[in-house]
Amino acid sequence: MTQEGLNLIEVLNDLDPSILSYQEWVNVGMALKYEGYTALDWDSWSRSDTRYHDGECFKKWDTFNGNGTPVKGGTIVQLAKDYGAFAPVSNGRSSGHELSWNSQINDDYRIVDRDWVEGKEIREPTTWNPIQQLITYLQTLFDATENVGYVTKTYDMTTDDGLVLHKPTKGNWDRTAGKLIEELQKYDDIGLVLGDYNPEAGAWIRFNPLDGKDVKNDNVTAYKYALVESDNMDIAKQNAILRELELPIATLTHSGGKSLHAIVKIDAADYTEYKQRVEYVYNICKKNGFTIDTQNRNPSRLSRMPGVMRNGKKQFLIDTNIGKHDYNEWFEWIEDLNDDLPEPEKLSDTWDDMPDLAPELIKGVLRQGHKMLIAGASKAGKSFALIEMSIAIAEGMQWLGFECVQGRVLYVNLELDRPSCLHRFKDVYNGLGIDKPKNLDNIDIWNLRSKALPMDKLAPKLIRRAQKRNYSAVIIDPIYKVLTGDENSAEQMAHFTNQFDKVATELGASVIYCHHHSKGSQGGKKSMDRASGSGVFARDPDAIIDLVELDLTDDLLDEQKKQAHISIIESCIKATNNDYFYQKVTLEDKNSIAAMENHAEIAIPLHQRIEMNKQRKEASKAVDNQSAWRIDGTLREFAKMDEVNVWFKYPVHIVDNTGVLADIELDDGLPYKKPKKSPQNGGEKEGGKKSNTEKIDNAMAMLDDGVQPILLEDLKAFFTDKKGKGPSEKTIRRWIKEGSHYHVDNCQIKKNGD
Repeated sequence: MTQEGLNLIEVLNDLDPSILSYQEWVNVGMALKYEGYTALDWDSWSRSDTRYHDGECFKKWDTFNGNGTPVKGGTIVQLAKDYGAFAPVSNGRSSGHELSWNSQINDDYRIVDRDWVEGKEIREPTTWNPIQQLITYLQTLFDATENVGYVTKTYDMTTDDGLVLHKPTKGNWDRTAGKLIEELQKYDDIGLVLGDYNPEAGAWIRFNPLDGKDVKNDNVTAYKYALVESDNMDIAKQNAILRELELPIATLTHSGGKSLHAIVKIDAADYTEYKQRVEYVYNICKKNGFTIDTQNRNPSRLSRMPGVMRNGKKQFLIDTNIGKHDYNEWFEWIEDLNDDLPEPEKLSDTWDDMPDLAPELIKGVLRQGHKMLIAGASKAGKSFALIEMSIAIAEGMQWLGFECVQGRVLYVNLELDRPSCLHRFKDVYNGLGIDKPKNLDNIDIWNLRSKALPMDKLAPKLIRRAQKRNYSAVIIDPIYKVLTGDENSAEQMAHFTNQFDKVATELGASVIYCHHHSKGSQGGKKSMDRASGSGVFARDPDAIIDLVELDLTDDLLDEQKKQAHISIIESCIKATNNDYFYQKVTLEDKNSIAAMENHAEIAIPLHQRIEMNKQRKEASKAVDNQSAWRIDGTLREFAKMDEVNVWFKYPVHIVDNTGVLADIELDDGLPYKKPKKSPQNGGEKEGGKKSNTEKIDNAMAMLDDGVQPILLEDLKAFFTDKKGKGPSEKTIRRWIKEGSHYHVDNCQIKKNGD
């Protein structure tokens, strides 16, 4: 018994010794001896092989003395698995179950069950036309201009048992297929064209074209075919298995002995690809019980020539062009048969016992093990938002107003150098007001700047490293670093995003990644249509979170500065003279910068007021540097989410709970529409569309009286309707910049060149 509790004799009972190579058979003997079995066990099992010689097992057994890397029982188990014969046995009992007629056999690449396949008989042709046999063979395998190697001469070799073998010489290689066919048709005699052959030995032919110089592998000019042959299987079963495997066989020839010679289409570009494809063919055959003579691998190998006699038997062509059309078609067919896709299931089977839904990782937005895309324009702070999410999950807190379930996070950093990334995490922690984090161990960072691989290569490496870490989320930032293929190709992007599925499925973790917006204005688009590239990015994720910038008005920014200044003055008065603040500062004063400044002059010493004013200047700068964003999303698993408005105040996003951002409308990218026909706009009809240049030029023509300078506020008033709606000063500046004939000089609008 092996350490695994397997009875190797039981395993060998399911393994046919005749399908093994000589070395594999020897390995079985060495493994049996290592595991404590006897030479009689090996001998008894080997007797069913036609190659068996009495006493050979016992002679070999005495030579197995072991070495530094002994052959163990696992070798026998692996051979049984490779040849599709292994069913685990423990303590002499099967650990499996009885199969019904509807049971599925899950054995990779096993298409044919050798034990159940019915042999397909082959009979020698009654009408024997050797010349036509050989001509058909040549026409099937070769172009007329390709040189053909063939052998009709032999030499004798005597074995240790006194058996005389007829071995082929190097033969000939100096004529093309076209020339041989021409001469065969002319002389109607194989011996006259190719040379007389020994009828006891037969004749051979090389199935790949040669350069006319020699018959080595280096002389092969095209790697078209490979030889598939077995010497120890029933001929009828060989025929049946070869056909059931749908191998792309160009010619199938009876050797005149105990094997068929299948010349299989390989069509490799070079020798490296030839070896890979031949190994694949041989492995598929091996998996399906067709024992390969592995000595036939090389491309210059000889095969049996049809149209000649061999020891009283015909070497004849059985068929041509059977199975799949070519190697690629056959390869796709094999792979399709062995996909890992689940079978369809009946809804009725689960109707009363529904599976549990995956738990929510981000409440109302994303489930564990699902995928999420965060899309946004440049400067939206997408990376900061992802770091904020990492922290929110690690600490079990809110992210942009959404509750997160605590868990472990792997943050895959593809863009920042390691120090910058680590500092950014600390900056965001501090920006969120968390000076002493409690759950830093919940965040792992994989720094891959300058080391990123295409996602299909990165995914298995990521899975291997993360397999035992029990991550709730894997965050990949950004994906352009690992993007494979054209982002506008649906097919290529589907292959790319499938890698996220693999990561999510293998790890049971949510996969979250970010991508940039397409060019142009995004306000008129749905959130799922804003990401750049193929629509796959809109359809693939289970959740899309999208950030669109809000166009801040000057009034709103002024109000932000006002509130910031009042807050700073208030804090300074309280810190200096708390009693004064509560006795003298009224509610009305708290809404006026001038009133608060008056109180500051009374309550705060001069040197402290100087420091306070520095803070006010920094606050004004921070307001100018901040941006505002509207977050909306498309969710597959949940009801539509409410829009969330946030400020991005480096380095964090802060949810706007005041409502000041709620009324800002997104720029839809369309030219601004004047509400109605009016004298002021020169009679433009409602809904008329003009370019930004035309709009500015027309407005300037109306406003320019040749005396007073035209200011930005004049243009803003011109485009504002009676309800107070119109473009912001920032938008007007953009219109001017986008190609008008004017420029802004200290809030004055001047003609270019002035």
